[in-house]
Amino acid sequence: RSGGAAGPGGRGPGDGVLMDLGISSPQIDDPARGFSFRRDGPLDMRMDRTRGRTAAQILTTISAKELANALQEFGDEPDAKQVAELLIEARDRGELQRTSDVSRVLLDATKTGRWRLHPTAGKWTTHPAARTFQALRILVNRELSSLDRLLRVLPEVLKPGGRAAIISFHSGEDRLVKAAFRDGLRMGVYEAASDEPERATFAERTANPRARSAKLRWAVRTHVPGGMSSGST
Repeated sequence: RSGGAAGPGGRGPGDGVLMDLGISSPQIDDPARGFSFRRDGPLDMRMDRTRGRTAAQILTTISAKELANALQEFGDEPDAKQVAELLIEARDRGELQRTSDVSRVLLDATKTGRWRLHPTAGKWTTHPAARTFQALRILVNRELSSLDRLLRVLPEVLKPGGRAAIISFHSGEDRLVKAAFRDGLRMGVYEAASDEPERATFAERTANPRARSAKLRWAVRTHVPGGMSSGST
């Protein structure tokens, strides 16, 4: 995860903060990290490989109900219950050892065969395992709880009139950012905030397909701490 710096040398309040909540492309493209549903590798998915449980370890003990809840909450998976049951059945058969195993289970279940990102010009398709990988990564790294803590301290690193911009990549992240900015407006912490998120243009999505789900929201720190909010909701 990457973020913007506030203040000289990253110390004290600053004029602006830019936070990109997306996982970096070099991490996704490194099979050894276990983030990719397209490249075979160990089921790791930890941002910090020196601590915490891997995705494989979590899948060893998680129940079908817990996994379904994670798939729905963190992956926006519409068939969360069915996907969870498929993965638990594969686990119990000893078939979930690597990233390619997870992808194979879901490709076989959906009878997708050979998946293509661009089946036709101007059209994108989602890999059957994409939402599952996203949910597992968020679960492994406790990403939403970390984002929640970050949003609580964000006003403290902005000068009066300072601006914050946050790029999120799935609905759970976007809901947290939207709620934090909305609550900040109501309490006078922010004096303005975006009504709707900015989305990547068609040209941007074509040049960088990983930007398809990106949403940018912004907020402006109030000039007078504790003053009235003048922004929109």
